[in-house]
Amino acid sequence: MTRDPKARRDAAAVLLTRGEGAEFEVLLVHRAPELRFFGGYLALPGGVRGPEDGSDDPGGDDTVALASCAVRELFEEVGVVLGAGLRGALRDDRESIRNLLLEDGASDCWEPLRPIAAADRPVTPLCRICTPPFAPVRYDTVFFTAGMPGGEQIDIRTGELVGGRFWRPADALDAWRRGEILIVPPVVLILQHLVSGPLDTFRERMDATAKSYAAGGLHRVQFSPGVVMASVATPTLPPATTTNCLLFGVDRLVILDPATPRPDEQERLFALIDELRAEGAEPDSIVVTHHHPDHVGAVKETSRRYRIPVHAHPTTMERLEPGFLRGRPLEDGDTVPLGVAPDGSADWHLTALFTPGHDQGHLCFRDSRYGVLAAGDMLSTVSTIVIDPPEGHLRTYLASLERLLEEPIHTLYPAHGPAVRDGQKLVRQYLRHRAQRESALLKALDAEGPARPEDLVPGVYWEIDPRMRPLATRSLLAGLQKLAEDGVAAVDQEGLWRSLAAPEA
Repeated sequence: MTRDPKARRDAAAVLLTRGEGAEFEVLLVHRAPELRFFGGYLALPGGVRGPEDGSDDPGGDDTVALASCAVRELFEEVGVVLGAGLRGALRDDRESIRNLLLEDGASDCWEPLRPIAAADRPVTPLCRICTPPFAPVRYDTVFFTAGMPGGEQIDIRTGELVGGRFWRPADALDAWRRGEILIVPPVVLILQHLVSGPLDTFRERMDATAKSYAAGGLHRVQFSPGVVMASVATPTLPPATTTNCLLFGVDRLVILDPATPRPDEQERLFALIDELRAEGAEPDSIVVTHHHPDHVGAVKETSRRYRIPVHAHPTTMERLEPGFLRGRPLEDGDTVPLGVAPDGSADWHLTALFTPGHDQGHLCFRDSRYGVLAAGDMLSTVSTIVIDPPEGHLRTYLASLERLLEEPIHTLYPAHGPAVRDGQKLVRQYLRHRAQRESALLKALDAEGPARPEDLVPGVYWEIDPRMRPLATRSLLAGLQKLAEDGVAAVDQEGLWRSLAAPEA
């Protein structure tokens, strides 16, 4: 695949190991909770390639530069030096060089050390995986392996990392399944491969998975135990290009929003479902958040292929294209069984939450074990949510957001964009954003006097892409309608809106 430098950032990560057999362990570092990117998660040491790591070779191979990045980041983040030559070069200046690396803009000190680290060849490439296109920033990461050198110690300074230790892979996965720790999705995948077979064939298993992704296979993204996020291309609104189909279950698979209408994307989704089925997760049912085309494009095909029923709000059920196996309509508080949870606990299920406003039949789904919320189009981590009258109703939407604040949300899965820890924080951000938009709309209305919605767009959505102006106008109309319901704005027979707080023209 051709890499787009504008969309992707090259990065390196190190699977640092020690011990053998039952004592085999890997180093996992704890990212600071306040970090925007995977704050609070356990990850591998690593980071983004910088100019100090060198350039690609004349043939375009960037492996050497990324290996330098891996060695540098490991030293910088956890204080471990790989390679006898580099340890010798750092003998007298180890602490001062590390301190310089930890200071922004002080990376020139690595330049003379890079060829020494390269000569040692202290890391071995494992695989290369690029973040799927659901994320606004994609990391094209080469994962390297290295053994913990004798005499080296883990020394983590406060900053991006707040701790770290060696884990046996099975212990880390067990703690994750119990909900005690968070692990970034690529590391979940690595740990699962480490425990799925002999260590001497681990590389082959990882290589096969990475190659399947590079060939177009859907990534098995897991922010939470028992939930696979499959991002498929859909005719959604920019900047989003994909919709997240969520696959819940271990022995019983519930498919939430099989979204894509594209046959090629449907085949990618079915291939992933078939993989999970081969591992014992039998497709059981489909649940739908709402009827918009970028959420239901494969409902009929998925229902027919696996002979499973579709559950949705009654309003949504009546709007779906006929031909699917009709299941039970879902009202607020109804549950959908998920079988046994990943940690072995029983009565794992989804609870439907009626959250209209974006769509009249919109449902969110909260799981009973891990505090997962499938938020549909109530929130997004790549854009705002369009409220388009008459289907959309802003006052109702805001009431639904307020309702979500009452729910115990640990990890929130939007339909568009990556999942986030602390779902209530995102809900509060959305409520603040809507309040700011309303304030801007009132100011624009006062300034413009009687005006049509399209005339008010520049004063409210000043940062909008010109291509999105029609949608912004529709969303602004929803805001005007709320102001009218609040008694602070009115519209005349000519379609001109005015503020009731301002003197009449």
